[in-house]
Amino acid sequence: MLGAIKDLRQIVLLCREGQPLGERLGQWLAEAVDAFLAQEVASIEEALGLRSARGGVPWWREEAIRIRDRLLRDFASQCFSELSLSARARQIRLLAIRYRASAWRFDQNHDDMPSRYEGTKNAWLWRLFQTGAPVPLSERHLRTILGGATRDSQKFNSDRKDHQPTNDKSEPEAILETAMQA
Repeated sequence: MLGAIKDLRQIVLLCREGQPLGERLGQWLAEAVDAFLAQEVASIEEALGLRSARGGVPWWREEAIRIRDRLLRDFASQCFSELSLSARARQIRLLAIRYRASAWRFDQNHDDMPSRYEGTKNAWLWRLFQTGAPVPLSERHLRTILGGATRDSQKFNSDRKDHQPTNDKSEPEAILETAMQA
């Protein structure tokens, strides 16, 4: 499913730039739309490979959760590397509760992060809440996320070994951008 999302994002980018899709993307899109129009599938999501299992998480929520989890792991390693896993979870929980109760009430109405957050822990928190995925406030859930390096996060982190933010982007912003491209 994540491959389909990546392909769709690539198609959007190419279309906006007025560029041809290329053989692989064009063929994939044509087959998906053809299956939908021929009523071989129940929905366009299913045709595009975005259908979740019955009762499952919608594709857009799954993507947001994966981005959130990557940001949480990177937040913990960048800001709390000297702490144990439990202490990291506890610190993030406390910061997230405070941020949600105070600043997020106002920040959620803005598309851009307040410039005063650059280089602070609030920059990480703003991006976590901005993903649209629920930010876990339970230490146990946070420990699970921080300690549970999935195959996806291992690939993400191995792709980032020598990552250095460019174009004056902060570390959290560069991570979020990289996560959206994954």
